[in-house]
Amino acid sequence: MKNKEIKGKILLVEDDLNLGYLLVDFLEANSFEVKLYRDGVSGLNGFKSSNFDFCILDLMLPKMDGFTLTERIKELNIEVPVIILSARSQKEDKIKGFRIGVDDYITKPFDEEELLYRIMAIQNRIKQGSDISNGNNHIKIGKYYFDGLNQVLFIDKDSRRLTIKESNILKLLSNSMNNLVKREEIMISIWGESDYYTGRSLDVFISKLRSYLKDDPDVVITTIPTVGYILEIKK
Repeated sequence: MKNKEIKGKILLVEDDLNLGYLLVDFLEANSFEVKLYRDGVSGLNGFKSSNFDFCILDLMLPKMDGFTLTERIKELNIEVPVIILSARSQKEDKIKGFRIGVDDYITKPFDEEELLYRIMAIQNRIKQGSDISNGNNHIKIGKYYFDGLNQVLFIDKDSRRLTIKESNILKLLSNSMNNLVKREEIMISIWGESDYYTGRSLDVFISKLRSYLKDDPDVVITTIPTVGYILEIKK
């Protein structure tokens, strides 16, 4: 990891060590720095002793459960994003989590890549909010300007109002200009799940965005089959 740019420092609190070590290895392989704790109390002490960009917390923890730990962490830093991992899928648990400030609730068992894309989706939302608060809400895309806050795409004197999904997909692509954005990342960020039907919907939205950007031939949305898309600026 020494030669990689660190994407963020994650506090991981998980009492299942097999899963914990698996997640540490996977997230570190994807350029995150991860600190693992086995119970809620040590996790809270770890959070107090260092700066973390992200928290991933198991719900059923020894000494202090994930909900209580979330509340204690939010008292210290209300802005830090939190994902809850749980074998419990009851609606009441999910609602309670979101009420106390959880950013996402993932039911076990889950795919590690899905967790990664959900982390990235939350990071993108934070970045977009930061750009807007800094007055940086216009993105130049070739000859176009994209106002993500107001969902408007401009070229010369013409403008087009985008739908919420169109705008959010274009944000994801433009935030990674000239770099690959994976299909799963887009689907999870926009629809909250990745399956055949959301994949077909995504294809439709990509086609629409291509038609909106056709007045600048140097702006291309390139498809990498079965993998994702690249918003490329040729000049």
